[in-house]
This record gives sequence, C-alpha cells and structure tokens, in this order.
Amino acid sequence: MNNIPKVKIGIVAVSRDCFPESLSVNRRKALVDAYQKKYDAADIYECPVCIVESEIHMVQALEDIKKAGCNALVVYLGNFGPEISETLLAKHFDGPKMFVAAAEETGDDLVQGRGDAYCGMLNASYNLALRNIRAYIPEYPVGTAEECADMIHEFLPIARAVIGLSDLKIISFGPRPLNFLACNAPIKQLYNLGVEIEENSELDLFEAYQKHAGDDRIPEVVADMEAELGEGNKMPDILPRLAQYELTLLDWIRDHKGYRKYVAIAGKCWPAFQTQFGFVPCYVNSRLTGQGIPVSCEVDIYGALSEFIGTCVSEDAVTLLDINNTVPYDLYNADIRGKFAYTDKDVFMGFHCGNTNTRKLSFCQMKNQLIMARSLPEEVTMGTLEGDIVPGEITFYRLQSTADNQLRAYVAQGEVLPVATRSFGGVGIFAIPQMKRFYRHVLIEGNYPHHGAVAFGHHGKALYEVFKYIGVEPSEIGYNQPAGVRYPTENPFAD
Repeated sequence: MNNIPKVKIGIVAVSRDCFPESLSVNRRKALVDAYQKKYDAADIYECPVCIVESEIHMVQALEDIKKAGCNALVVYLGNFGPEISETLLAKHFDGPKMFVAAAEETGDDLVQGRGDAYCGMLNASYNLALRNIRAYIPEYPVGTAEECADMIHEFLPIARAVIGLSDLKIISFGPRPLNFLACNAPIKQLYNLGVEIEENSELDLFEAYQKHAGDDRIPEVVADMEAELGEGNKMPDILPRLAQYELTLLDWIRDHKGYRKYVAIAGKCWPAFQTQFGFVPCYVNSRLTGQGIPVSCEVDIYGALSEFIGTCVSEDAVTLLDINNTVPYDLYNADIRGKFAYTDKDVFMGFHCGNTNTRKLSFCQMKNQLIMARSLPEEVTMGTLEGDIVPGEITFYRLQSTADNQLRAYVAQGEVLPVATRSFGGVGIFAIPQMKRFYRHVLIEGNYPHHGAVAFGHHGKALYEVFKYIGVEPSEIGYNQPAGVRYPTENPFAD
C-alpha cells in the first residue's frame, strides 16, 4: 500500500525589477541542473515564469506549478527578490514551502552579476512573518547552485511529512487500557494539524473480524507469513486467525479512509482482545507497519501520529517502543564497558511486546506473549513477534499534545548496540549520548508518556524541522543536550 506522499517541488525564481531578470533565471537553470545531476529529476519542476515584482507574474507562476502537479514549493531568490509577490506566492500555494537564496559566484562579476539575495532573504523572512506564513528556511539559506540543490533535497522529507499530515486519518479501536492515562489523546491539536480521526470500539472490530471467517484470501496471507517467519514460525496453527485479522484491518482501511489518502491505526491490544479474539495482534501490527501503515499499541493516538511522521521522513518502517528498563550492571560491564563510548546511564532497553517489523529484527520468533500469559491462559496469548532489534543508528522521537492542548515534541539521535539483550519481546539495547540528563529534563520534565517512536537512521535534522513547521514552538522541542549545556530545569550544583 502506498501510504506516504510522493513529493514534487516546484522551483520558482523571483527577481527585483531593478536587478537583471536574467541573473535570476540563469541561476535558476544552474540550480535545476545541479539538482538533476545529483538527485532524482522527478523530484522537481522548473517553473518557466520568473516573478519580477508583479502580482500578475505571481498568479501565472502559481497556476503553472499547480498545472504541473507540484505539491511543494521552493521560492528561489536569484537576486534581491520582490518581497510582496514572492510572499504572496507562498501565501496562496497550498502545501509546504521553502525559501532559499543564491550566493554570488565570483569576485570578477560584482557589478552586473551581483544579486544581493543575501539581503533579500532578510526581507523575505520579515514579510513571511507579517503575513503569518509558515515556510521552511534552511539553517544557512544562501548558497551556490550545488549547495541550494542539497538544501532542496533536505526539504523533501520535511515536505513529505507535512503533506502527509494534511491528508492523514488515524483510525482507533477502543479506549485506552485501564491505568494507561499516558495514552490520553487531546483531540483538538489533531484537527489543528489537519489530521482526521475515526474512533471505533473493539466490538466494531470484532464484528468485522467475524465476518472475515473463511475469507478465500486467508491461505495466501498465511503463505506470506510462513515465508516471512521462516524458522521463526513457532506457532503455525495461529496463522489463519492472524491472517483473518490482517485482512480485517486492511479492508477496514479501504472502506473507512474516506477522502483521506493516508492512514495510521491506534489499536487496543489488551486485555479483552486476547479472550475474545483468541490471540494477540502484535505480529499483524508489525506486518502492517512494514507495509508503511503505522500501528500503535494501547490506543496511543499520538504514538501512531509520531510513527506516521517518521515513516514519511525516513521512507522506511518505524516502530513504537517503551523506554523500558535499565541495563543491568553485570550486562553493561560484560558487554558494553570499554567496547562502546557510553556510560551505564547512557544506555537503556527499548521494548514492546512484538510490534516491530521483521526487517528491523536481527532474528525473530512468532510465539506467545509472556507478560499476558502470567494472567491469561497461554493459548490466547499467541501471536507476538520476538527478537533483538537490528543494531545501527536510530532516532528516538515523539510528538505529543499536553492536556491543555499544547504541542510538544522531542528528538534524540543514538544507536542500537550490537549487544544481545538476553530478554524477551521486540527489544534492543539503546545508547543515546547524555541519556541520563535527557531522561530527567526532557522526558520526565516534559511529562511525556512511556512510548517513543523509533526511526531507523539519523533523521533528527528533518524531524526537528517538521515539528517546527507544523507549529511546535522551538522551546517545546526537547533534545539530548551535550555535556556542558545546561537544561533550564537542571540543578547547576547536581553531579
């Protein structure tokens, strides 16, 4: 299922009327050429209209990029630029937008060849603020054709996430489990972000599941599960029921996404699920996430939202884990100390029952859920996916609404260590620099729940910009500050 947007960026050059239009046009052509030499030409569209201090040109450019199917915009200041018409273009374009400016090429051409876009970018940013227009401006938004091409490429995942959110429906099943107030989901900010939500009961889902009994597609799904699990298929008898459940969810998505293009699911997976369905949904959840349809556990709606953002940014499967337990000192001393540059307070175990996709596990087994089997008959706890999470770079992150409808987020880059966990579930040993301080002064101080989304790879730069773009105040975006940089709430006299 194609569950994330394809981005096509319209590049529109602008020119102040007292500067040569040809300077901006030629720089635009050089920028497009630089992008196409290094990246996929299908990502961008070169608008032939150069806006020269004219609202009419603005309308012409707007109509042209719309006709070309562009869903993201780059306003390129090839010279100083017309602050009114360039910001009007951003105002009237329905999609994410970026502003970038041309650097001067040579000291031998600083008369007719000087564009002053360095100056014009200041006026552009001022006018964007006057009109309350959100736009992405890179950290240093002035560069050569090659540098601006790189900036535009970095804009792609940001644009993908912003576009995706504007067309996302979150489908939930059931209220959050008892004593899981952490999964409370104030709804207003979802609407503010442009996200729709469909809330259903577990009974609705159970009825749909029963109607899929004997579905003639079940054998095909079972065969696919068998191929995916291989020797890890420890409970083959449960596969037909899991296949029936997977088809139920996929058909529900097809029938209920309505006018929305993209979907994420927040499901209630315990305690009544096991006794009524007769299995746990973890493996199916992992499979859908692997197909690009994020599924959060325990009706964690903002967890599902976070997963979707990470899916758009990384174009890869993500997962949702508990920030779960400390690494025992004996394990740390035996397998980590002296081998990796982390203290015992920088490492922790990220865990969930079995929702992580097989591609993100070093090995896996489909078996019964141990925690649930402590209080339920073992035969109704089958269907979880266990294995150690693949080692490598990760980004731990979350977008959350507070109870009083304030958006808040965190981003922390680190890695999963190539160290055996000696534990159960979908689990890995995570290392994040300065995790001890991040845990106290971001996660606890920010009142974040125990679930965090995990994107595979370092995607902190893009995620941070996504959060800013959608309206999270920078002061509300937490990150793992380096040693020597004090958190506002950190006791300066503490060890």
